Amino acid sequence: MPGHVIHTEHLFKQYETAAGISPVLKGINLTVARGEFVAIMGPSGSGKSTFMNILGCLDTATSGHYYVNGQDVTVLDRNQLAHLRNKFIGFVFQGYNLLPRLSARDNVSLPLVYSGASVPEMRTRAQELLEKMGLGQFSDFLPNQMSGGQQQRVAIARALVNQPSLILADEPTGNLDTATSYEIMDILTKLNESDSITIVLVTHEPDIASYAKRLVRFVDGQIVYDGAPPPRKAREAA
Repeated sequence: MPGHVIHTEHLFKQYETAAGISPVLKGINLTVARGEFVAIMGPSGSGKSTFMNILGCLDTATSGHYYVNGQDVTVLDRNQLAHLRNKFIGFVFQGYNLLPRLSARDNVSLPLVYSGASVPEMRTRAQELLEKMGLGQFSDFLPNQMSGGQQQRVAIARALVNQPSLILADEPTGNLDTATSYEIMDILTKLNESDSITIVLVTHEPDIASYAKRLVRFVDGQIVYDGAPPPRKAREAA
């Protein structure tokens, strides 16, 4: 599968509950090429968040196969999955997930701790990314001293610190106002277009999905649409 960052084959996920087996994903087949920007949409309970957790190696499928860069993730052990997450995937979450007692710089450099980087290297790399996000002067600030948009930019810098090929963004604008949401999406678009980073984004907002180059819609654990995203005019009218 040359050129494919993500490839899933007949991916199923189900949970056992007191009421019996609850299917969440029902045979998902999806390929994401290197450099794509894909938005995933769907109503609550459609399976999109479960699918993203599997893509991020935070959960495992009940059956089927998931390949990252041609590597079958389903055969990896816990340590191998942790290494894959740390080296290859950057995560951006709705709630930022910053550690409240660490400065912006230390939050950004945290993934490098698990990579064996030296302290000077960690600080230098983190500072460079904060500068890239327009936050160089805030490097010593704690998260509660920053706005939501600034915290999300710190989170994006943290996602980039190990130079990942893939960013998974789960509702990255969900806690932000409209103007700040567009600023964050402009940053992600630039990372995709200028740095060729593959991005998979979950959102429930059509104006945010309009930034992507491709839209995948989930309903009841299945893909019901895979094609062009909403026109950008949806964003401009919002």
